[in-house]
Formats: sequence, structure tokens, C-alpha cells
Amino acid sequence: MKKLSVLLVILILFSCKNKKPDEKMIYPETKKIEQIDNYFGIEVKDPYAWLENDTATEVEQWVKEQNKVTNAYFDTITNRKKIKDRLTELWNYPKYGLPSREGENYFFFKNDGLQPQSVLYIQKGLEGKAEVFLDPNKLSDDGSIALSTYSVSNCGKYFAYGISRSGSDWNEFFVKEVESKKMLSDHIKWVKFSGISWYKNGFFYSRFDKPVEGKELSAKNQNHKVYYHIIGTKQESDKLIYSDPSHPDRSFSAGVSEDEKFLFLFGYESTSGHSVYFKNVEKGDRNFRAIDESFDYEYNIIGSQGDSIFIKTNNGADNFKVISVNTNNPEKENWREIIPEKETLQSVSFVGGKLIAEYMVDVVSKAFIFDLSGKFLGGLKLPGPGSMSGISGKKEDSIVFYSFTSFTYPSTIFKYDVKNNISEVYRESEIKADLSDYKTEQIFYESKDGTKVPMFITHKKGIKLDGNNPVLLYGYGGFNISLTPSFSLTNLVFLENGGIYVLANIRGGGEYGEAWHKAGMTLKKQNVFDDFISAAEYLIEKKYTSSEKLAIRGGSNGGLLVGACITQRPELFKVALPAVGVMDMLKFHKFTIGHHWAEEYGSSDDSTQFRYLYAYSPLHNIRKDVKYPATLVTTADHDDRVVPAHSFKFIATLQEKQTGENPVIIRIEEKAGHGSGKPTEQIIDEYTDIWTFVFKNLGMKLINEK
Repeated sequence: MKKLSVLLVILILFSCKNKKPDEKMIYPETKKIEQIDNYFGIEVKDPYAWLENDTATEVEQWVKEQNKVTNAYFDTITNRKKIKDRLTELWNYPKYGLPSREGENYFFFKNDGLQPQSVLYIQKGLEGKAEVFLDPNKLSDDGSIALSTYSVSNCGKYFAYGISRSGSDWNEFFVKEVESKKMLSDHIKWVKFSGISWYKNGFFYSRFDKPVEGKELSAKNQNHKVYYHIIGTKQESDKLIYSDPSHPDRSFSAGVSEDEKFLFLFGYESTSGHSVYFKNVEKGDRNFRAIDESFDYEYNIIGSQGDSIFIKTNNGADNFKVISVNTNNPEKENWREIIPEKETLQSVSFVGGKLIAEYMVDVVSKAFIFDLSGKFLGGLKLPGPGSMSGISGKKEDSIVFYSFTSFTYPSTIFKYDVKNNISEVYRESEIKADLSDYKTEQIFYESKDGTKVPMFITHKKGIKLDGNNPVLLYGYGGFNISLTPSFSLTNLVFLENGGIYVLANIRGGGEYGEAWHKAGMTLKKQNVFDDFISAAEYLIEKKYTSSEKLAIRGGSNGGLLVGACITQRPELFKVALPAVGVMDMLKFHKFTIGHHWAEEYGSSDDSTQFRYLYAYSPLHNIRKDVKYPATLVTTADHDDRVVPAHSFKFIATLQEKQTGENPVIIRIEEKAGHGSGKPTEQIIDEYTDIWTFVFKNLGMKLINEK
């Protein structure tokens, strides 16, 4: 690649700082190569394939040049500092996580306000004095190391935890003593997609082999293995529990029942469905027995009682149900239905000798209580329409905790007395904002094929429907993931300045069970885009907004959603915010864990699926001389989930073919990954740029701004 000279960089920066509002931006030069891939006789050009080599010097230089142009663009916008100041002001209050009982101790997270990472505290009993147990902020100078998972041994003596560096999916595990808080010598590397499951004086975990140097963040992840680690020993001596060299693309995890009686083994070929096996380690079983060897259904272990295992599954129930499997006779014909299929079953907790089932009814939470035979015992009263989460604990726990939130109801922690079915507020939000001025309505609009789709609309009370309101429309639509009502601190900046926030529950998610999910998978993926486009058309038709005031946003699979919608209907939107998106639908399965998404999307290795993917792949459907919306692509250099090459190639193509004055730029975060583990300052900086971009291109003014 021809590197930009220092003079050319200076000219680009100068032109960005002094460009007129309607003048087309000048972007860095991105070289093109003669790369042509042949798919079933169809030649597909890939001129920016060189950007896939994320560690190459020329790619690193390209990243610097793109960020220079992006930063220069933001430097021209005068209200950026005011937006950052407001975000910082809103963020600065204490935030607590749910307490979790481990033996006689409770653990919980707390952030004083602007700490880079939340701190883990420990206290004896609910009335004990809280003390710092683990402060991730002391693990790095810049807050880029985050606590990714933790687990306390059943005896209460040991605490194992994982850390992630710069947002990567790669984890390292460490162990410390609970009572003394002393760090032990245990150090486990190259862990990915793994929990920590204690058994006796050690734990089970999953990892990959060490990747080739320089390819840690992009190489395909294969040959996942389950190991058992004994406290005080080196990783090299860990015992291999399970691997499957004949199926290198499969992933595996292990779990142990609360009483350490059963060991479970799960196998995964995709993000939908898995196999499940068990062995009775109490009896000394040597071999695993199958509950289901297929990869067609989900099996979430709720808990065990005696020889019975309680499982939440969608085998024979698109909306999920609860079954009991007798481990002496685990064949399907012997399964017993405990809680039959009703509305969409989100989660089930085995606490206080009861089953607490959380359902989703038209995208809002409902909770019901059953005994172990499935007898209905009543409902759990929630504050109103919204989302509950977090009920977890030991099966003998009589007191547990959960959180509740909605669009105008900040996350609040409740203490729940299981025996008496009584909830009370344990910790209210301390946010310094008056939310009484806002309202949320849920509507159902009609998609292209007539399907009714739910959508939440949040805004200030008394807003005028004159077609002139700025709107941010958010969606996801995939992987059976449900978007439920929740409070967003960052969205408040948009709402208080007259914006309308809209959440569309499009197909592909899990809002109405597996049928809703399958309606947006593989060869039906276009339904997802049609639902989102129809949401935009509804908002315009009902005069909430207009095409000149409409922004759309989504991340990961939602980034794909935004990319596909602006390439299919570029005139419908004014601003597009695709984050860490899957943009190259022909090659996604060739990087890191992308092969697990083939069940969701299909694969270009199949001739029929290739043609379908090629028809909507955002990268391959950018057309020359089209006026695309003002677009801010966001990604990160340590994203090893959706590798940044997706965003790199997409923005390079968009900059090449865009016409008109709308800016199309990319923001590439350093020392960050797919999203989790970001320090507070990094989050505030990112949202400052997002809202600065939105305000600028939707013509929004800050409160009291002339």
C-alpha cells in the first residue's frame, strides 16, 4: 500500500477542520488489490482483503490514518465537550450489582461512580461490613483489564476468577483464598468461552491450544477441550477431561451440580442447540451417558434433587418448558414434564426448594412460582411492565435477589423472601435525574409480510407528532436474543434533548420463542431487515419523525442489520451507527469463532446459502454513486468475536463509493474488544462521539443552546 505522506495527512486534517458543512469529506487513500474469489462459478472481488491481516504494519498505519480523519471531524463540532460533560455528570453516582451468597459471605460489585471497573466486595451476612475483595482497577494503569467471571468453591475456601485484557474473549484464570485474600500460584491461559465449575479441590474449565503468534485475535478457534485443574498445580499438569479431534469446530463445556453429585458435558456446533451428557461422579461413573446426542435443542440445567435433574428445554416446546430427567433412566421416553409450555420461558431458578420461572409476555417480564412437582404456587409481584433478571442462589436459600428495570425505571435491586413470597427494595438507583417527565408506549406495527411486530417508543411527555422529531431506532434480530425494556444512562442525553428512542423487537430474536427466532434465520434473514425497515416507515407515517431526522443503530448482529438496511434503503435514514458489525457474509466463518454462526446465517460454502448471503451482505451491496446516510462505524482493535476486518472493509468500500456530503467515517477503539470489559472513561468517550455525530447530522441542539 502507498503510505500517505506526512504532507498528505496534514492536508487531510486541514481540509476536515476547515471544510464547509456541505463539502464532501476527504478520506485516507485505501489501496486495492486484485483479489477475486470464485463461489460456484460466480466471481466476487475482494479488493480490501489485505485489511484482514490485523497485525500487518500497513493495516496498523491505515487504522491510524482513519482515526486521524475521524478525530479531526469531531474536533470541528463545538458541542462535543458539553455532551461529554453531561454524560460524565449523569454517570457519576454509585452503582451496585446483585449480592451473591457463597457460604457465610456475600459478594457484590460496586462502582463509586467513575471508577474504570467495578470493584468486587465481600461481607459476612447481609448486615456485615463490606470490604474490598478484588479491585480490577489495580490490575492495570488504564482500566483495560476487566474481571470476566468468578466462582467460589463449594467449601467456601477458594475464589477462582478470570480476567480479560483489552476486551478480548481470551481469558486468564487465577485463584485466591477467600479468608486470607492471599493470591495463589495458579495461572491458566488461553481460556475462551468457559465457566469455572468447582469439584472437590479443583475445577473444570475449557480452553483452546495456544494460537500462532500474531494471529491471536483473528485465527479460527478450533479443538476446544475440557480440563480439570487441581488447586496449587501448574496448568501443564491439568487433566484432559474431553476433546473431540474428529470434530475440530465443536466447542465443549462442563458443569457440576450443586451437591457435586453430577458432572455435565455440553457440546456445541453453533449458537443454537447443543448435546448434553452426564455422569454420576458420586457413584464413580467412568463414562458419560447421553440425555441428547443431537445438536437440535437447548438444555439448561436448573438443578438436581436426588437422582432427578431439572432442565429447561425447547425440545418439543418452542417457548420452552421444564422437564425432570431420572438419571437412572435418562431416555427421552422417561422424561417427566414439570412445567408445560406456555408463554416464552426465559429462565428458571431452583431456590428455597421452589422453582421460580420468569416468562416474557409481549416482551415484558412475568414471574411465577412452582413446587418441584410443577404445582402452581402463585406469582411474584413486579413493579410494573419491564424486565426482571438475576434470581439465582442455592436450592436451600430462603433469601435471594433480583433486579428490575424499564425504559424510565433505573435498575433497582430487590430482596426476595422465597418462603413468604415477599419482595422489598434492597437498593434503589441513586441516579441524579428526574425521569417523571418521560413516558414509554408499546405499539404493534405491521411488517412487509403482514407480521405484527412489537415496538417500544420512549420520549418526553407532550411531544408533538409533527414529523420533525429526532429518532434513534435500535434493533438486533438474531441468535434467539431478546431485547427487553431496560434503562439506559447513555440514552438519557438523547431523550432530554428532545430525542425519541425506539426499540423494535424484530424477528430473529427470542421474544416469542424459537418460532420467532427461526423466522429470521438463514434463508429467512430478509424478514429481519424488512421488520426494521417497516418500523422506520411506521415512525415516519405516524409523524414521529422523517427520513431527515431518523438514525438507526445496532451492534454485532445488529451492526449487520444496520449495514443491510442502509444498503437496501439508503434514502430512508439520515444517520447510521453500525457497531462491531458482521459485514462480510461470505467470509465470517473463517475467523475466530465465526463458524458457530453458520447455523444462524448459513454459509457461503453451500451454493444456495451463498446466493442468499451474497444478495444482502452489506459489504457486497454498496453501490457506486449512491448517497448513503451519514455513517459512523465503530469497532475495536482487540475484537476477536467479530474481527474488525468486517468494519475495515465495509468503511473502505463505503468511502470509495459514497456520493454527497454525508460523512462516512470509522472510529477504531484501541485496547478494546467486542464491547464487554470497557473502562468507564472509554465508554463515556465512545458515547460522546456517538451522540456528537447524531446531534450534528440530525441538526439537534443541546438544551439551552442557541
